[in-house]
Amino acid sequence: QVQLLESGGGLVQPGGSLRLSCAASGFTFSSYGMRWYRQAPGKEREWVATIMNTGRITSYAGSVKGRFTISRDNAKNTVYLQMNSLKPEDTAVYYCNRWGDSTSWGQGTQVTVSS
Repeated sequence: QVQLLESGGGLVQPGGSLRLSCAASGFTFSSYGMRWYRQAPGKEREWVATIMNTGRITSYAGSVKGRFTISRDNAKNTVYLQMNSLKPEDTAVYYCNRWGDSTSWGQGTQVTVSS
C-alpha cells in the first residue's frame, strides 16, 4: 500500500531554514506528481507546492512562492521541500501527498517558527 514518511521538521527562528523530506513507497514514484500540504492549528489543510513526475514542472501557493522550493529524487523515491526565510505563519504540520490520491497521508512533520 502507499506509504509516505515525512521528516525534517523542527523548531526554527524567524528567517531560518529547514529542509523537509518525504520518503514514498508502495507505488511507482516516478509516475506520479507529488504535493506538499500543511495544516496549522485550528485551520484547514492547505496546499503548499506541487512537482510533476519528471521534476521539470513545479507550482507554489502564493504565500510561499519565492521562499520554498520543491524538488524530488526519483532514484530515492523522495520528495523534498526546502523552506527559507521562514515566518511564524509557516508554523504547521507539513504533509506530502501523491497527486490524485486524497486518501493516502503520512503522519506529517511539525514545523514551528518562533523566537
